Amino acid sequence: MSLAYKVSAWNRSRKWNLFLKQFSLSKELRVLDVGFSESEYSVTDNYIEKHYPYPENLTALGVDAPTRFTKRYPLVTAVQYDGKRFPFGDKEFDIGWSNAVIEHVGEHDDQLLFLKEIKRVCKRAFITTPNRYFPVETHTRTPFLHYLPKNLFDMYLCRVGQEWATKDYMHLLSRGDIKKLLSLAGITDYSIHENKMLGFTLDFVLTFPRRSPSA
Repeated sequence: MSLAYKVSAWNRSRKWNLFLKQFSLSKELRVLDVGFSESEYSVTDNYIEKHYPYPENLTALGVDAPTRFTKRYPLVTAVQYDGKRFPFGDKEFDIGWSNAVIEHVGEHDDQLLFLKEIKRVCKRAFITTPNRYFPVETHTRTPFLHYLPKNLFDMYLCRVGQEWATKDYMHLLSRGDIKKLLSLAGITDYSIHENKMLGFTLDFVLTFPRRSPSA
């Protein structure tokens, strides 16, 4: 396993442990995974499906047809959608989980809709996203150049053969960006946890509301 995948596995493990500390899991809870992966490239993909103790109460939402996904996780309910409004009722789920997805859904308005929809269908949410200002861009392993305006960073990626990571593949967020999106989405009761690596914030874990509505 490469160093990058080892770091990813370590970081996803600590995010999972934080999730377990913040939520008391039980067979009664209905959980939504927003953004499943049809194709898996490492053992860390579809992390919640691999670790959630009650897969029969887990629903996975994604933009791809869940053909291989369903074969891997037959007890999980998989739902395909168009990437816009979630095909669920208000507060249908107790917990919404979304690991490193919001940076891939499109530009500002798409990210705002994403948050609003999670807020609408889930009583509580646990959302993670990489920090734009971590020194290394985690998808392309590029140091510092992702600090540039997106159009310039995309030009660089095209020149080095990483065109797959351009355009709407990712719109990275800073802490300030996240807070602005939360405000526009009408989310005021939240917490933002910073996962550190070598003294830098590697990614953010956003939880809202901070406490269970029944607490």
